[in-house]
Amino acid sequence: MVATPEKQQQQTSKQLPGNDRVAVLLMGYGEVESYEDFANYNEQALNLLTAKFAPVPTWIYPPLAKILALFDRHEWDHQHDHFVSPHNAIFEQQRAGIEKYLQEKWGDRLKVFKAFNFCAPFLPDQVLAEIKAQGFDKLLIYPLLVVDSIFTSGIAVEQVNNALSALADENEHWVKGQRYIPSFYNEPAYIELMAQMVEEKIATDLAAAYLPSQIGIVLMNHGCPHKAKGFTSGIVESQALYDAVRDELINRYALISVGWLNHDTPLIEWTQPNAFVAANNLIDLGAKAIVLMPIGFATENHETLLDVDHIIHALQRKHPEVTYIQMPCVNDRPEFLKMAAEWANPQIADLLAESAIAVNPQLAVPHHDHHHDHDHAHHHHH
Repeated sequence: MVATPEKQQQQTSKQLPGNDRVAVLLMGYGEVESYEDFANYNEQALNLLTAKFAPVPTWIYPPLAKILALFDRHEWDHQHDHFVSPHNAIFEQQRAGIEKYLQEKWGDRLKVFKAFNFCAPFLPDQVLAEIKAQGFDKLLIYPLLVVDSIFTSGIAVEQVNNALSALADENEHWVKGQRYIPSFYNEPAYIELMAQMVEEKIATDLAAAYLPSQIGIVLMNHGCPHKAKGFTSGIVESQALYDAVRDELINRYALISVGWLNHDTPLIEWTQPNAFVAANNLIDLGAKAIVLMPIGFATENHETLLDVDHIIHALQRKHPEVTYIQMPCVNDRPEFLKMAAEWANPQIADLLAESAIAVNPQLAVPHHDHHHDHDHAHHHHH
């Protein structure tokens, strides 16, 4: 009979309470909302990010973080009139929206949590403890903020691994299944949305006054260091994203450049051209209006807001006759939240379909499969 498998499934899920529930862990940087937290935030960022590409000894981090906090405070407080980053609020809207779409399909077997790399009370170890406490045993790690995600997501995975080690039970790991979404740089729906946002803005704000060849488009990627101590730093993915969005626009708008949002740190070679140089070059080629569109960030943050604002002010001083348009990130646009949920569906389906695997951390004894080791290979069985 056709009905039997379903009946069996219902029985098994009753027998195994809490089993087969998937926690989706959306990961972003998080940004400070109180200026008092700057030093702490910077120290976490230095430890996780800068350590991977800067030749800086770790003892410098705490004092350096305090110095950077003074600069941050000056920039956010004085230059930008008590700026408070909207990043965390937007990220929460993204979490809620993606959860709504996913629960329409999966019901309460699924829940979406957010973790911030640098901001309590949503640090990965805090959130994973909560996921464990709520009885979830399957985990989908989903970095959402930066689209270059190979490097930035590596940091997310590093934090998740540290937390999972700390939360491991002695004989059997509580996580029975894991999946990972590295990036969406090559997702056609995202690429089309980026181009569509630019085209809509040009249609409403610029098309009546400027010829298409006089409109310069700077597609802004998350800046990447060229040498990151051997870590792949996301340049390849970001470049591919830029090329794909450019291909959508280039036949209508001739003046398009990538613009990297770099952190101007000394001693480090960053991706070029930066967004200022890119815009300047397009103006040299006859652009009378410049559209600055962030494609490498899915969530607004101080880089897309303050850094781009600084770039526009610098451009205005040099070329006051040019019109500048600062575009928003995709943020919580419903069509983005819907596609982000759709990208997760195959991974969730796989997690729910595969039978749970019990992982015993005590079995993780380092072993080397070198032939000359065979005499010693059996000693731990005695």
